[in-house]
Amino acid sequence: MSRPDVNVIHNIGYRHYEGARLGRSYARRSLFTQSLRGAYGLGRSARSKVLPMILLAVMCVPAVILVSVAVFAKTDELPLEYTRYAIYLQAVIGLYVAAQAPQAVSRDLRFKTVPLYFSRPIETADYVLAKFAALTCALFLLTGAPVLILYVGALLAKLDFAEQTAGLAQGLVSVALLSLLFAGIGLVIAALTPRRGFGVAAVIAVLTITYGAVSAVQGTALDQDSTGAIGWLGLFSPITLVDGVQTAFLGAESSFPGGYGPDAATGTVYLLVVLGLIAGSYGLLMRRYRKAGL
Repeated sequence: MSRPDVNVIHNIGYRHYEGARLGRSYARRSLFTQSLRGAYGLGRSARSKVLPMILLAVMCVPAVILVSVAVFAKTDELPLEYTRYAIYLQAVIGLYVAAQAPQAVSRDLRFKTVPLYFSRPIETADYVLAKFAALTCALFLLTGAPVLILYVGALLAKLDFAEQTAGLAQGLVSVALLSLLFAGIGLVIAALTPRRGFGVAAVIAVLTITYGAVSAVQGTALDQDSTGAIGWLGLFSPITLVDGVQTAFLGAESSFPGGYGPDAATGTVYLLVVLGLIAGSYGLLMRRYRKAGL
């Protein structure tokens, strides 16, 4: 049998791409979409869907119970305000961020795929914006869904439409601010290490343990009649920051010990700190990925 001629160039049918070049905006949208889907395990293995779906259910089930009580007991108001729902379930939100923030960025760092993104028509700002927006939207879905359930239940219970709609708007603004803040903090922490386990532990420590510590110190201040310090102590935890902003500007009832939430002046400081943390998180992510993309 004769040997094939190794000098022959075979045409095996490959053709150059002649379609439209969709460019940078398409790449950014695709990265956002895939990151958002990945935050709930969509398009991934069944095991990846278990935790986010369980946490989503845990967030929604209490809302269903509350509206059931309101409907069947024919109460004059919901058992829990729209703005306080996320505050009470902050531990669940913290666990979700701890699980999904490292999933969003740590694997790209660990397997050194970030430079591959930047070899295409996509820049550092596109990558950071897509990841930040995706986790923010995922958190808004997690926190906004139970608020909508409360609203639908309130209408089914025939509570005042105007009052409930105003409460819904306040609740959605509150959870939108919370989503931005938690997404920024979670991504910054997760981007510091390619090890997912370290990122999970660090996010839990910052988002959950700080809340327990601040609440304990606020309780001590209340026992010592140092009520003036309670409002300022809330500046040292992400969830109490959101609580302070919604107390000062959204007419929410404070969850601080004794109900001593910040006044309008202190609330302005809260708002500036929250906005500074969100902007600072974005800036730190930009700085991190300028180096990671080399």
